[in-house]
Amino acid sequence: MNIGQPGAPRRATISDVAREAGTGKTSVSRYLNGETNVLSSDLRARIEAAIQRLDYRPNQMARGLKRGRNRLVGMLVADLTNPYTVEVLRGVEAACHALGLMPLVCNAANELEMERRYLQLMTTYRVEGVIVNALGVEEEALRRLGEGGTPAVLVDRKVDGLEADMVGLDNTAAVQLGMRHLIERGFEDILFVVQPFEQVSSRRLREMAFRHALDDARRSRAQAAPPLEGRTVVLDLADADALARAYADLDAYLDAKRAAGARRVACFAANGPVALSLALHLHARLGANWQARVALMAIDDPEWAELIGITAIRQPTYAIGYRAVEFLHERIEGANAPLSEACLPGELVARASTSAA
Repeated sequence: MNIGQPGAPRRATISDVAREAGTGKTSVSRYLNGETNVLSSDLRARIEAAIQRLDYRPNQMARGLKRGRNRLVGMLVADLTNPYTVEVLRGVEAACHALGLMPLVCNAANELEMERRYLQLMTTYRVEGVIVNALGVEEEALRRLGEGGTPAVLVDRKVDGLEADMVGLDNTAAVQLGMRHLIERGFEDILFVVQPFEQVSSRRLREMAFRHALDDARRSRAQAAPPLEGRTVVLDLADADALARAYADLDAYLDAKRAAGARRVACFAANGPVALSLALHLHARLGANWQARVALMAIDDPEWAELIGITAIRQPTYAIGYRAVEFLHERIEGANAPLSEACLPGELVARASTSAA
């Protein structure tokens, strides 16, 4: 079949099915809606045979709109190229399939204006609910969703102005898990490397958890033990000049540590994109044996991390996506329970990068 070309076969309509079955459109509509108890067995058989002969496929969108339902759920993501997002989407798609929903995925490509435009588009399409995994959606755009009665679920981060269920990693526990691992391995100098975190709740939580974990470890450290050093390093992956300055500072710090005879420095990356940027930079500057000088650990466990032996805090990404749809489905079906926050645990995957300092 040449779709859209002149002379292409016309798609069968409900009127065609009714004519083929020798009945009216009302009876066919009842059959399609599952109201078969009001139809005779002979009529049901005729309608079924007509549907098969004509290869009739009902327009589910039109049928849903007539009943005030279209089963569409929107998903607004900040960056579709991020492996984390891809894995979350796998869970979203599986849950939508299981619950009879259809996901409409919108990739904002880390642009706040695109986030606003896509939210407006979802309103136009009258989605039944929205899953938001975005950078900083404007409060006004989200308020319009809420005023229209559209439920929303947040993934990985909270958004000012939007009261919604949230599902994501237990960020505080994940950072504590990573810090405990590094300290037990003997690292005395830990850099927490994160993208600008002021406007993104999950980054703020991870950076705060790092500082608290560092303070707690210092307080419980034996007096005779070497001092435990640590600080936050901000890498703005979207600003080439700022990134170059940050790496220049990092290089100077590593050089000073080496000149002082210090042991390996540990870099704790707040997510996969930061870890990849760090690995590429360190390889370019220090050569193939860069891990002899710098230990790298990351929240997220992309495939390349296993390839070069990077320790990771693996996120339950599939479960996060699946649970987000379950939350949304409950709201779509009318649940009025208090807002929920599901923080799922991460898993430490220890590899060669964090072998004893």
